[in-house]
Amino acid sequence: MASPPMPRFSASYRIETPLDPERAAAAMAGEQSSGTFLKLAGETDALRERHAARVEAVTPLERRQAPSLPGALPGETYHRAEVTLSWPLESIGASLPNLLATVLGNLTELRELSGIRLTDIALPDDFIEAFPGPQFSVGGTRQLAGVDDGPLIGTIIKPSVGLSPEETAALVRQLVEAGIDFIKDDELIADPPYSPLAERVPAVMRVIEEHAQRTGRKPMYAFNITGDIDEMRQRHDLVRDHGGTCIMVSVNWIGMSSLVALRRHAQLPIHGHRNGWGLFYRHPQIGISYCAYQALLRLAGADHLHVNGLGSKFAEADTSVIDSARACLTPLLEAPGRDDRAMPVFSSAQTVHQAPATYAALRSTDLIYTCGGGIMGHPDGVAAGCRSIRAAWEATASDTTLEEHARQEPDLAVALRAYPSPFSG
Repeated sequence: MASPPMPRFSASYRIETPLDPERAAAAMAGEQSSGTFLKLAGETDALRERHAARVEAVTPLERRQAPSLPGALPGETYHRAEVTLSWPLESIGASLPNLLATVLGNLTELRELSGIRLTDIALPDDFIEAFPGPQFSVGGTRQLAGVDDGPLIGTIIKPSVGLSPEETAALVRQLVEAGIDFIKDDELIADPPYSPLAERVPAVMRVIEEHAQRTGRKPMYAFNITGDIDEMRQRHDLVRDHGGTCIMVSVNWIGMSSLVALRRHAQLPIHGHRNGWGLFYRHPQIGISYCAYQALLRLAGADHLHVNGLGSKFAEADTSVIDSARACLTPLLEAPGRDDRAMPVFSSAQTVHQAPATYAALRSTDLIYTCGGGIMGHPDGVAAGCRSIRAAWEATASDTTLEEHARQEPDLAVALRAYPSPFSG
């Protein structure tokens, strides 16, 4: 009786090469599995059959006369193509860092390639089931924040740096009294000498707990606990022990293994901030698609993931932002009792203006809409800024234009005049 086929995982790429794309794909498969630059006696037919990468598809695209990236083999014509490779799951086991080492790793340095971008990853159920994924996801986040429907209206502590724990707590008081749902530390502040977490957490949580006792509603605050693994565990416990309901980490700098370790320890939602993402996406001929990368961050345990925002101050196109958000909300595995979605976090120069376009494109309010200057910069103060953002989403939900709704919402009317139109369409 034949044994069942071993599960395989696959990765898709957009490549550029001076070689025939089929030859380049074969070089990619050899580099990232059993092959090297010459034939070895130990690379038997049996070993290749069991462990070698396979070229599953090569689709030629356009050609160009100059390479996109330096260091490639010289050529007269540079061919672009879509390539899909696959590997046996047995070769890596249930390991996210080793998955990335396999599907990207040395490929970014091959001289056969003048461009390579990882565009998608397809993982077998066996791999996905080996990871717990998000602990709270959308439903748990809503429950902790006390927001049953609609977006979580959020903000970032601004100024980003320089506020003492007491000054931060005073700002939080204004925000919670204004009806904010979600507040986060900026990625630039974690545990600095001028505002140590051991002082900032109790100062902020006193304000939030007092507000919850008066109103029965407890806004969520994501404390930035980014650090080494031991530091993050200790900081998580500090937040938990003071009644906090969320922690934040800079996912690109702590690394995939640290995120997995934190998830195993955590009893609070993990807010994943992707600062530095431009290193991976900004050049179209190298890097990794966020739609592929976010799946790995969710497996590692992120409950919320940043996706930039429409008309933002950053270079990412609006279509890419929405594709990223949709990917975060697409289950990796449909199984009873499992919800491995991550709540997309829209940020970066978001104001009242982008609310209608965000909903029209995403067709979901399972999101966190964070506005720093869009709330803090309101001419009539922080509370008015918070009310204006909520009014913008109320208008969007009722299919009413912002201008029409502003007739009965003065804070929204002021915001529409005060804030410029989005940076991009």
